[in-house]
Amino acid sequence: MTMKAHLKSRFAALIAAFALALPLAGHAQSIPYDDEPAAASSDDGEPDGSARLQKPQRVKITPYIEAGQVATAELSPGSRTTSYSILAAGIDTSIRGRNNEGSLSLRYERRIGWGNNSSDGDAISGVARVSAAVIPNALTIEAGGLAARSKVENNGAAVLGPLDLGSSVTQIYSVYAGPTVSTHMGDVAVGGGYRIGYTRVESPDVVAIAPGQSPIDVFDDSIVHSANIHAGTRAGEALPVGLGFGAGYNREDISNLDQRVEDFHARGDVTLPLTSEIALVGGLGWEKVKVSSRDALLDVNGLPLIGSDGRLVTDKSAPRVIAYDTSGLIWDVGIVWRPSRRTAFEAHVGRRYGSTTYYGSFGYAPNARSSLNISVYDNISGFGGRLNTALAGLPTQFDAARNPLTGDIGGCVVAQAQGSCLSAALGSVRSSVFRSRGVMASYGVKLGGRLQAGLGAGYDRRKFIGAPGTVLALADGVIDENYWAAAYLNGTIDRNSKFSTNFYANWYQSGDALSGDASSVGATAAYYRSLTGRLTATAAVGIDGVNRELLQDIWTASALVGLRYSF
Repeated sequence: MTMKAHLKSRFAALIAAFALALPLAGHAQSIPYDDEPAAASSDDGEPDGSARLQKPQRVKITPYIEAGQVATAELSPGSRTTSYSILAAGIDTSIRGRNNEGSLSLRYERRIGWGNNSSDGDAISGVARVSAAVIPNALTIEAGGLAARSKVENNGAAVLGPLDLGSSVTQIYSVYAGPTVSTHMGDVAVGGGYRIGYTRVESPDVVAIAPGQSPIDVFDDSIVHSANIHAGTRAGEALPVGLGFGAGYNREDISNLDQRVEDFHARGDVTLPLTSEIALVGGLGWEKVKVSSRDALLDVNGLPLIGSDGRLVTDKSAPRVIAYDTSGLIWDVGIVWRPSRRTAFEAHVGRRYGSTTYYGSFGYAPNARSSLNISVYDNISGFGGRLNTALAGLPTQFDAARNPLTGDIGGCVVAQAQGSCLSAALGSVRSSVFRSRGVMASYGVKLGGRLQAGLGAGYDRRKFIGAPGTVLALADGVIDENYWAAAYLNGTIDRNSKFSTNFYANWYQSGDALSGDASSVGATAAYYRSLTGRLTATAAVGIDGVNRELLQDIWTASALVGLRYSF
């Protein structure tokens, strides 16, 4: 067995074990086959966990099988028409109890092509987030996972869940798990956590590139370790001000050219209350961040070798080269405003990673029907570390937003609590380590008893880091920017009929002049008719397209008719 096959089998086993370990996962499905509303933060609108602890346990498990027929027409640049049949099996489960809660949507699909222009294929797609209190208020185990299809563009940009399931479709997997602990030693609260994550991108051997452009080195896989500990007192208990001290360590090992990110920091912090609702916060500490890699293996002509998987071949005999190394004092100051448990705002400015940093968040849940969440972030990682962090930020109660034509996971989940989008993390699959800065916002609302609507939008800026004297030096300092938006509107027409609509858009600006910019947009609409208590008929249409600066534009339209039986 080859090393690649060995890794693949290990990952398949990990996915299977993860799925079997989640009998406690979530109310997860935006395709409205049942009458259950999307989970909100709580019945009284409280976004924290205190209200949930008083609710009776609720468990829902919905296995299903599905069959459908899809016709796809290429509108540009050609006029190729394909059709294929879909056979799928999946499960949507949820739990919301005193000590455990989570969401899981998992689906296996087999595609059977008809005619010379169609091909067979299969895929696993799903998203999960679960939290289980082993010892209530002391030890909690958290886990999450994602399986999604994406289409890689010539500049490294990724289009999630494309209608055109051609040769350039990429499969993305990511899982994480780890414990968090909390306790008290007198007036001192002590907490900590550890998380291990694994991410893999199964890319096609060839990604279409512009003439004269070097191949994009698509991310392969990485393992992430993250650990932290913190001890502190609240203002007004031991002292008029709150004091704390904490430390953290993050490491990501990326298979592409043996890239490695290591980040250690330790800091003290102080909280100064100004009123019962507003406090000033500040921190001072020390950090060390290092990024390193090896060079690519060269052929007899001095050119980097490309392996059978389409990626650069690592020269294992080459010494590790430092791409980024900074250490020294870090600091930040900010303000925290919490007028109620339904509203929380904080904003910070300081110095980290050798330059100015900004971060913060705003959450507002006026009731159980609506929620607004905004976050500003700044970090250094690879694709795997960024995606693991985004997964850990998902709420434990959500509906999986799936494309009704392909069954694929969308960039956002349907939720009325905390951050609910992965679009920023999935915007590019370049292998190089990067510093990511950006902002993302999501809003979800339930309109009356019949409609659900949501909107997510954001901006992500990645500045890539490459070691001098290696092939990655070409990426060093390159800045890619991605603007993205996603929206949905789902509703009930009558007792037996429902509908769903989804929209997404991405504007990707590459800092590499040879790659060019690209924008993608897509929309779907679906109608669902209950034929019996368990059998549902579906009709759906969709259109999506990619506008490229250096290559031809691609536009595709699709239609589906299908049946689903829920057990």
